Amino acid sequence: MARPIVPNPPLAVGLMLTACLFIAGSTLMAKLAGTDTLGEPLHPLQVSHGRFLFAWMLVASLAVVMRLRIRQPNLKLHALRTLSGWGGVSLMFAAVAFIPMADATAISFLNPVFAMMLAIPLLGERVGPVRWAAAGIALIGALVLLRPTPASFQPAALLALAAAVVMGLEITLIKLLSGREGPLQILFINNSLGLIIASLAVIPVWAIPSPEQWMALVGVGILMALAQMAYVNAMARAEASLVAPFAYATLIFAAAFDTAVFARLPDTITVLGAAIIIAGAALLAWRETRAARLARRNG
Repeated sequence: MARPIVPNPPLAVGLMLTACLFIAGSTLMAKLAGTDTLGEPLHPLQVSHGRFLFAWMLVASLAVVMRLRIRQPNLKLHALRTLSGWGGVSLMFAAVAFIPMADATAISFLNPVFAMMLAIPLLGERVGPVRWAAAGIALIGALVLLRPTPASFQPAALLALAAAVVMGLEITLIKLLSGREGPLQILFINNSLGLIIASLAVIPVWAIPSPEQWMALVGVGILMALAQMAYVNAMARAEASLVAPFAYATLIFAAAFDTAVFARLPDTITVLGAAIIIAGAALLAWRETRAARLARRNG
């Protein structure tokens, strides 16, 4: 029998910050592979394939070492979750090839907003005025980042927005899986199905990567797998209300990588739009945390 995980808030915060660093690093590797920085740009579907291929190799190795036994998986739910995750990742990788990482990362923080909206028809949840207000604030921030003027509109930002919608669906499906299956089983099945989907999708666009691009693809997969592991362990060692706000550090790391590698400093619109999105997402997180505490007290 597995030993229970001992709560450790400082370690949980450190793990969450590590997950943020790895997510930003994975996005950076995807941008390097998807632009002409390391050679002829690879198609986003090929970058997504690299993400699942090398992440699967790491997770599968861990599953062998830990002697994972698959117990009563909901394969239909896993398939829907993985398909949405693959679609979201592919759209995100396409977006960062054209717009700053900071912009794409900020727009990705709309995930919980779209998850909230999708939970209404899929989970039958009721949404009150505070949650709708939080969603409205975050969407205003996204509109700012889209720069909706003829002179500054970023069409590629719509790819990041679409990624946020699809990843919001993935969050909703993860809610249905959580509590039913173990974290390692979920990770293994997710990456296994994702590898199958990505391998089929990449066939028409496959190109031989340069040695540097191979290294970037390895980085995309390994860093994403490590980020997933760090995130899961962070959430297991402290309440979500403590560690979740630190997830916004991903934006700081993404902006830092953009500046260091591509010499792109966040402009005023990026800072403003990101701040508005974070304000809306933070309000939504506060509302969800408060509701969860009330439910525990009454339950």
